[in-house]
Amino acid sequence: MLFRSNNKEADLVVEDGTLRLVIELKWAADAASIGAAANQVKAYATRLGRRSIPVVATSFMGDVGKRICADAGTSWFDLSGNAHIVAPGLRVIIDGKPNKFARRGRPSSAFAPKSARIARRLLIDPHRSFRQQELARETGLDDGFTSKIVHRLEADGLVERDESGALRVQNPNLMLDAWAEVYAFEKHVIVRGHVSARSGEELLRRLGGALKGDKIRHAATGLGAAWLHTEFAGFRLVTFFVASRPDEALLKRVGFREEPRGANVWLVIPDDAGVFDGSANKQGIACVHPVQAYLDLLAQPERAKEAAAELRSSLMKWGS
Repeated sequence: MLFRSNNKEADLVVEDGTLRLVIELKWAADAASIGAAANQVKAYATRLGRRSIPVVATSFMGDVGKRICADAGTSWFDLSGNAHIVAPGLRVIIDGKPNKFARRGRPSSAFAPKSARIARRLLIDPHRSFRQQELARETGLDDGFTSKIVHRLEADGLVERDESGALRVQNPNLMLDAWAEVYAFEKHVIVRGHVSARSGEELLRRLGGALKGDKIRHAATGLGAAWLHTEFAGFRLVTFFVASRPDEALLKRVGFREEPRGANVWLVIPDDAGVFDGSANKQGIACVHPVQAYLDLLAQPERAKEAAAELRSSLMKWGS
């Protein structure tokens, strides 16, 4: 039997014998919306009794949304034909159906390159409360633009205000997941090449020293940054953000040959200078903040996914 909940909480409740599915409907499938829905439906299901199974329904469930539901212990299905519903006597797992509701173009986001300066600053210091003017000043954004992005983050349930009006991250893990879902490393300008070296560490130190010597603003990211922060696993690929492309004399001095195939060096000119926010000296090498390194690792090869998980579990222990 299907009926709409009369407690003004759950959107739908489906009952069949001893099975009761408590369903929260969210058309928007971004991480913030799915996270909020998972928390809401778990609370609803708890109030409706032990037989109740919490389920999130949306238009199309992406990988981040799936992980959020798994972490929250909620089942889900989408209107594109995918589902993961596990309950006593019921197991429905369908995956791989394409998004029937994909929109053309890149949607407006609080995590666009310049806008993301706000999220980065909040995640660098997630337990601090910020005045909106402080955020504007520390990110180099004007007051009007900052206000617009803050309101978007509030609407998505990612930041909250205290009684004085100061802002802080409501759920750092959810904010990072929401950002990771739309972060596009390939939007940066990436110069791929090769430098002969005995090891990734030796190459990391040589390039870092050369960039420092020529006073080029730079910071290691990706696998090299993960190693500098946690010393997790060896690596071959060395990636540096650089404020501008190094001149040919420096590239020749370090033996850099531009060649995408077999590249072991990525020199990345960022789409916004905010990537340098929170950078620090690690073992004598300029290195991005762990939040930035985590995002960049998601687009890297080798053991990057493992390195990202280690970085997050070691240095981003924010709780749920």
